[in-house]
Amino acid sequence: MRFLVTGGAGFIGSHLVEALLHGGHRVCVLDDFSTGKYENFDFPRPGAALEIIEGDIRDSGVVRHAMRDVDGAFHEAALVSVPRSIEEPELSLAINAGGTLNVFEAARRTGVRRVVCASSAAVYGDSDRLPLAESTPLRPTSPYGLDKLYLEHLGALYASLHGLEAVALRYFNVFGPRQDPTSPYSGVISIFVDRLRRGEAPTIYGDGEQTRDFVYVGDVVRANLAAMGGLTRGFQALNVGAGRRVSLNALLSELAAVLGVTARATHAAARPGDIRDSQADIANIRAALGYTPRWSLREGLAALVGRVSPATDGRAETTHVL
Repeated sequence: MRFLVTGGAGFIGSHLVEALLHGGHRVCVLDDFSTGKYENFDFPRPGAALEIIEGDIRDSGVVRHAMRDVDGAFHEAALVSVPRSIEEPELSLAINAGGTLNVFEAARRTGVRRVVCASSAAVYGDSDRLPLAESTPLRPTSPYGLDKLYLEHLGALYASLHGLEAVALRYFNVFGPRQDPTSPYSGVISIFVDRLRRGEAPTIYGDGEQTRDFVYVGDVVRANLAAMGGLTRGFQALNVGAGRRVSLNALLSELAAVLGVTARATHAAARPGDIRDSQADIANIRAALGYTPRWSLREGLAALVGRVSPATDGRAETTHVL
């Protein structure tokens, strides 16, 4: 089959592209390379199975061109940062909301059956109802979270009006190889790894007792593949997490143990828009798609720092769902 992956040169997108190619599929990547990298495609792949279009999802014509002759689309392109969305709300709106509209409209006009979209746990906001089920009231506390909520409403609308099948996967805190530690907006784990390897103390915003649900990228890829091949109809929003939570202080200690270094950190004021605690209820995605996370936090951290091979991430076992 042939699939479009928007944002396919990015962190999660490139892992998804790799899994699809590994499964024998053809892939078209649409990416503006503002944060994505060509070196993220430095993995063994069939020579003619990957097409790369350098373009912006804010350009409806480019999106429609990329959408032609594909069997399904994975929409990963986004401005992925709560702090940056607060600093630049217009940009966040244009990319995360306007770009998503272009993706859905292109899918409708080209007859694509299903779009699997990257949503976010940010749609929940700061809720004390843990673990967070999909039925939890949605109260985003940042423009990024609000834009992802718009993505979900748009998916439901296109399913109702046009019969498009759409699955919004609410990612919790995804980590793994290819995250860029040089960006201040990158995931906390990749930044921690970079600082510890340099012998520097990572910065923790707040007291460090805030908790997150960290899920390894291999499990997120498996969720995407299952969502594309699943039997769901219409629109559905599903959590993708590990189903556990850990404090940032405990995370730092665990990571230091994996690296064999001393854990130490500096603390700064909590950032606006950051939530206190987060944990996914994954009962619905388990029931709908058979998803169960395979990577423990320690295993994922070991794969990230190169202590074990990520070749056991389940790619081969999941590509058959397509």
